[in-house]
Amino acid sequence: MPDSDTEAFFEQVAEERFTPTPFTRGPWNPDSQHAGPPAALLGRAVQLRPGSREDMRLSRITFEILRPVPLRPLTVATRVLKEGRSLELVEASLTPDGGDAVMRARAVRIRTAPGVAPEVSPPATVAGPETARTEPFLPVPWDTGYHTAMEFRFTAGSYLSRGPATCWMRMRVPLVAGEKITPLDRVLTAADSVNGVSNVLDFGSHVFINPDLTVHLHRHPTGEWVCLDAQTTIAPDGLGIADATLHDTTGPIGRSMQSLFVDARPGG
Repeated sequence: MPDSDTEAFFEQVAEERFTPTPFTRGPWNPDSQHAGPPAALLGRAVQLRPGSREDMRLSRITFEILRPVPLRPLTVATRVLKEGRSLELVEASLTPDGGDAVMRARAVRIRTAPGVAPEVSPPATVAGPETARTEPFLPVPWDTGYHTAMEFRFTAGSYLSRGPATCWMRMRVPLVAGEKITPLDRVLTAADSVNGVSNVLDFGSHVFINPDLTVHLHRHPTGEWVCLDAQTTIAPDGLGIADATLHDTTGPIGRSMQSLFVDARPGG
């Protein structure tokens, strides 16, 4: 794996093969990635697949996180499941060398055309990032990871407090070395943080893992910042949901939702 001097989440080493950098490392295991960067890599693959139409825009993408995503080279594969004049369904997967797929995505892309409908969108309901405060990330025993590759600013709550929270997030490095950051990169790199931002349980006593992530977008963000206006709900039998309204600085752009597996942490 390349050292942390690589200023990106991934390096592209072949047409469909990518090597993660230490910036992808999540807060729980030094050998596993935070799910945000690989989710964005799958979103990129959906958008850039051969034959992709420029008049199609991603409306919904659902990720199934089959197992922890390792810090090892990954191969991206895509295939079209349905292709029509107004809608297409595309599947993408990430597979490490010598292993099975660790993450899959299914994306709905819908045809767009300027001026076919009047704009109907709710107004901005969260304060902007210029009014937000910097709060500490979760305690992490390594110096470089997702927590250093992203900037976090809160207008409500924090990583270290419990309950609903509103967090603005900005990528400090591009998704792929040598490429410009796209609007979809910004959304998908941030969207998997909903359950961490709005945590309601003590990290020391419980685990709350999301095996999936679904993002709906009615438009892509403008500007560098994406906001998660997030909350988590948990039932006593160990099932939960974390969901957020997604915003940019001009208003809502969509929603993000995660299913949660919740359990007592061994020895917690």
